[in-house]
Amino acid sequence: MNVLFIAVFLASSAAVLLSSPESFLPALLSGAEDALRLGVTLAAVYTVWLGFLKIAEDAGLMRALARGLRPATSRLFGTKDERALGYIAVNLSANFLGMGGAATPAGVSAMNLLDAAENRAYAQAMLFVVNCAGVQLLPATVISLREKYGSASSYDVIVPILLASLLSLALGALLVKLVYGRKKK
Repeated sequence: MNVLFIAVFLASSAAVLLSSPESFLPALLSGAEDALRLGVTLAAVYTVWLGFLKIAEDAGLMRALARGLRPATSRLFGTKDERALGYIAVNLSANFLGMGGAATPAGVSAMNLLDAAENRAYAQAMLFVVNCAGVQLLPATVISLREKYGSASSYDVIVPILLASLLSLALGALLVKLVYGRKKK
């Protein structure tokens, strides 16, 4: 991927230098400035949402959510491991709130715990599919970027994103069940 990126950068740089050499440096600096501005915006969004997630965790809401989700997650992932189900619940709730970056550590921890599960291939495949589907009630990053760039209706993407991700989750879960099956107890 790095080779592809460098090739595209070099080709576009050569094209700009050949067509309009005086606009190369301003275009390069403008792109760097836009990238930095976008990075700061995303860092601010993640900081706010990670703060909310930490408050919810300290208040015991994540533990309560994990307890509430335990029957559904236990059945969906085919495991009874309490710690793995707790990490899965944190991962799912962070993804559901549109904080994919905050969900990653919990997802990695859950994946490591599922590695020791009896039906690990099924459970890990299902966790992978659920994460890739990315069901989001509040796609915070997308909304904040649309707001930053002046969208007239930043929140209009909520329903289409929710429907598309639910459909991809249903199809992915069905495929995991077909490919890996579930061990009957």
